[in-house]
Amino acid sequence: MTDELASASQFQLDEQQRQRGLFVGNRPLCTVLRPRFLTPEQYRFLQSQLGLLLRAFDKVYRVAMEDATFRAQFGLLDWEEQLIHHDPGFYYASAFARPDTFFVTERGSLCLIEYNGESPASPAYCDTFIEIFYGLPVMREFLRHYEVRSLPSRHSVMHVLLDAYKQWSRGYELPRIAILDWREVPTYNEFVLFAQYFKAQGLECVIADPREVEYHNGRLMTGDFHITLIYKRVLLSELVAQGGLSHPILRAVLEGAVCMVNPFRCKILDKKASLAVLSDERNAAIFSLDELEAIAAHIPWTCRVEERHTDYHGKKIDLLPYILEHREDFVLKPNDEYGGKGVVLGWQSDRARWAQALQTALAEPYIVQERVDIPSEPYPSVVDGCVVFADRMLDINPFVFYGDYVDGCVSRLSSEALLNVSAGTGSTTPTFVVEKR
Repeated sequence: MTDELASASQFQLDEQQRQRGLFVGNRPLCTVLRPRFLTPEQYRFLQSQLGLLLRAFDKVYRVAMEDATFRAQFGLLDWEEQLIHHDPGFYYASAFARPDTFFVTERGSLCLIEYNGESPASPAYCDTFIEIFYGLPVMREFLRHYEVRSLPSRHSVMHVLLDAYKQWSRGYELPRIAILDWREVPTYNEFVLFAQYFKAQGLECVIADPREVEYHNGRLMTGDFHITLIYKRVLLSELVAQGGLSHPILRAVLEGAVCMVNPFRCKILDKKASLAVLSDERNAAIFSLDELEAIAAHIPWTCRVEERHTDYHGKKIDLLPYILEHREDFVLKPNDEYGGKGVVLGWQSDRARWAQALQTALAEPYIVQERVDIPSEPYPSVVDGCVVFADRMLDINPFVFYGDYVDGCVSRLSSEALLNVSAGTGSTTPTFVVEKR
């Protein structure tokens, strides 16, 4: 790539991001000049291995819904425990989800570190970046030598919303969609992209702030717009914190006046403890042999932080003293947070800070997870008019629909170990499947 070609591509990328509102806060979402590339074999591997893990997630979800003692492993709060018994009117606990993974492509190693089952972001961003990258001058040269297949997913979000609504309403009328979240969230621009897409597909859609929604006479309203389907991007914990279980949105859902996707039951798998449930040797009988092999290969050892003895790679350990002594090997994560909040990396902590973090983890629901190797790849960017290649740590986060298949993914890049765009530590880029012509 010549400096001239790179500069022209960088200018076009910056201009397209400005025009389309591709920012988190005031930062451009993408700061590099190439997508994430996967071979067809790598993408099929990602899909097939995640398919096994998704079967395992579904099994523990089904058991949890039937068995309160088993369900306690997930660490649901009292209000969550109350809400999950509400029938959403459709089958899927998480109609749309996003596992966060590290994928070392050169050796086909996959590591799933979180399962975002409540309000996953980025499909509209990704689809828009697909359009932008196809149009960059540098892609013109690349396409002469490689076949490039994009992995869009915005259409699949629409399909699961419409399918859930059809089950809920037992009819065929089109829904009136409200994308619900606070107007000040840094991902608001993605709601605009989704609203534009839904309207282009012939659907009525508004973006609504939960503080401006009213429920009366059996109708959930924002202004004069009657909402029949909620595309929920706001977190349930934030709704409950604002208005308790009497919040107008929650009352409308509980009284069957509106369909909400994802439903209350999504909280079970969304908890970070869901990975601990899969890892726990006490639950092994739930899974088939191929599911157990996939869990062992692709889920880093994860455990709820509590006083207990457990298995760790074939040996019995006293959990708390062990992770206190071996902090370089572990990370602590709150059971229900996002954007990297509350995450403590043991290898970046001294003993005193780690000990304090463990005390916090005992007082609140937390998990401890084994440290994983974060892959990196060289990515080009333009600095002072010249092309500069720099290694960026990266993850790949597939989009999951109906709880059983992968369709598209987002890749995030960072120079820091915490890869999270909303936390201000990263960038994003689209993912393409490529093979030589």
